[in-house]
Amino acid sequence: MLNPNAKFYSDLHENEIALQDLFSKDELFRKVPGNWNVVITDIKNSTSAVQNGLHETVNLIATGSIVTVLNVAFRANITIPFFFGGDGATFIVPSTIIDSAMNALLLYQSNTKDNFNLDLRAGMVPVKSIYEAGYDLRISKFKSSKTLSIPVVLGDGLSYAEKLIKGEDYIFNSGSPQKSEIDLTGMSCRWDKIAPPDNHNEVVTLLAIAGDDVKQAHAFKEVIALLDKIYGLPEKRQPISISKLKLKTTFNRIEMEMRASLKGGNVLKRFYTWCTHLLGHLYFKTQSGKDYLTRLVNMSDTLVIDGRINTVISGTETQRLLLQENLESLEEQGIIKFGICVSKDAVMSCYVRDLQDEHIHFVDGSDGGYTNAAGVLKLKLRKQTDTN
Repeated sequence: MLNPNAKFYSDLHENEIALQDLFSKDELFRKVPGNWNVVITDIKNSTSAVQNGLHETVNLIATGSIVTVLNVAFRANITIPFFFGGDGATFIVPSTIIDSAMNALLLYQSNTKDNFNLDLRAGMVPVKSIYEAGYDLRISKFKSSKTLSIPVVLGDGLSYAEKLIKGEDYIFNSGSPQKSEIDLTGMSCRWDKIAPPDNHNEVVTLLAIAGDDVKQAHAFKEVIALLDKIYGLPEKRQPISISKLKLKTTFNRIEMEMRASLKGGNVLKRFYTWCTHLLGHLYFKTQSGKDYLTRLVNMSDTLVIDGRINTVISGTETQRLLLQENLESLEEQGIIKFGICVSKDAVMSCYVRDLQDEHIHFVDGSDGGYTNAAGVLKLKLRKQTDTN
């Protein structure tokens, strides 16, 4: 039986206003129901994996965890908020599907270890427990483009849940996964590294959090205002452009995607998938294919706000240096703390249930943009703690 508030997120109003204005309207944020749950996936030692050249594998595994949970929600006809983080993901899930979602993640976790020898953490914290511990979790739905709406979270609830799940003493007591097939329907990671659009020469991955005793809404509004002022509107700093998209063509690169979803070595299925992938070059020359590419750009997930700002943008070195100067000024004032990583390209992985409306594309800076930016931010926070 469907819980009365299982459609909580689906029923949220889409706010078609400027993002800066959204942060000025506290009444547009709703408290997440206590019987929902925060689910977090995270690759242990992802920084080391990225430094060893496994950034594409890390992105692939993170994307697979999103696809795993979204396919559970899809089968239940429930929409849930989720947040891509480069080396993991965060979800807010109703109790109706929490058992199915965690079972699917445990199965995916096992497959990840077998095929890539990387440890994927997967854990959950009831929202009720977050509130009982004195933390806050409010959400709004923001229409970021004509075709894409994203969840925007304020509060420290997700950060608290992340600390619990990543803690050494955290144990998710659900036993072994029930026997089932991994369902990664729709996962696609077949685009090669994507160079910045014409007239841009770099991709910037930025993470920013509010300073101590500073309201998140105020801090985030300041950061978004800087991005708008220096880079222009979101479409002006979009790192994905049709002219720069190139399909991967080597079997080894495509095989990595198939390893994520297959137990054992189903050679025939791998060969079939490789062949159908090569036909994509022909499809994207058709009018239908060209329309899909336009929607792909519009549905690229380049902004994540999950209690902090996570964004991937493109521009010039001059713009980035000006941005850093202004961000450092905000940091000196105690308004924010930030981490930044500069890359030559963007990388993208995708969830495509159909080629019309049901697809979303996760973007990161090449060579571990999010992971490296997070490392910079963690170092600053560690130094602050040591100083205090």
